[in-house]
Amino acid sequence: MITEPHLADNFGRRFPYLRLSVTDVCNFSCSYCLPDGYKKTGCESFLNQEEIVRLVKAFAALGVWKIRLTGGEPTVRPDFVQIAQRVASIQGIKKLAFTTNGYKLPERAQSYYDAGLRAINISIDSLNAEKFKAITKHDRLEEILDGLDACHDAGFESVKINTVLLKGYNDNELDDFITFVQDKPVSLRFIELMRTGDNQDYFSEHHLPGTAVTEKLLARGWHLKPREEGAGPAQEFAHKGSKGTIGLIAPYSKDFCKSCNRLRMSAKGALHLCLFGERGYPLRHLLQSDDSSEELQEKIMALMNFKKSAHFLHDNNSGVRDHLASIGG
Repeated sequence: MITEPHLADNFGRRFPYLRLSVTDVCNFSCSYCLPDGYKKTGCESFLNQEEIVRLVKAFAALGVWKIRLTGGEPTVRPDFVQIAQRVASIQGIKKLAFTTNGYKLPERAQSYYDAGLRAINISIDSLNAEKFKAITKHDRLEEILDGLDACHDAGFESVKINTVLLKGYNDNELDDFITFVQDKPVSLRFIELMRTGDNQDYFSEHHLPGTAVTEKLLARGWHLKPREEGAGPAQEFAHKGSKGTIGLIAPYSKDFCKSCNRLRMSAKGALHLCLFGERGYPLRHLLQSDDSSEELQEKIMALMNFKKSAHFLHDNNSGVRDHLASIGG
């Protein structure tokens, strides 16, 4: 058996964090991700519960302790709660999180918490109902904001908001977002729009550099917080007058990849070493039996040799990614 307690690559980075997509399907049609909605491919055979459990056990044996369930929209799976329950019970998993668009969150937040989920990221790209609908094609902002409160009531340890920076949509809302978190114990993270295979024109029109956020925060007395163990790539800013914090995920910034600590699994069982990598490495054939556990671990360890030092977004290379919903963002 492998005794190495941590996954590591050839650049000294360690990987305690796995983003696990459980479906490619999404019920929203966000302009920057799936503007025409999810299109079935005829190959919607996503990992089943048994395959997911075997996969997570293998990663846990290699030192992974944080799992984030993603999609698409992970909660559209009818067995999402059961998946969460089973993953949460696996030895070695210390933190189970998920990312959601907040669909039906007010009535479901408690069941998610009861299933063992302790951290939630909710996508809210505008605090203006009309703009929110224009971006997502859903008039659900009020419902999602109620869901935010429901998560606090349920007992979630970490509640975060993901906001994609979009020039022409929400770039004039930075002040509103900063005010929004002042009395709320949430972390709101602005995410730079990323170019993918199908959004080049959209990217050119709506990309806004993250420096627009950092300059405003620093000018208002916000300060950069130390990075927590197992945290994602966000730079986190705090202010003595705010209960909430503001984060920035800026993949086009210098040395962004130096702090990389996560790997990704697609909903169909392929390991992706980078969000913008050239390929995924199929592992599903090793998820059919408990007897393949050791071979699966060895395969994962061997694949770490192929992880590159950085993405190549600055070279206008976004890999094979057509859209971010296909691998959980």
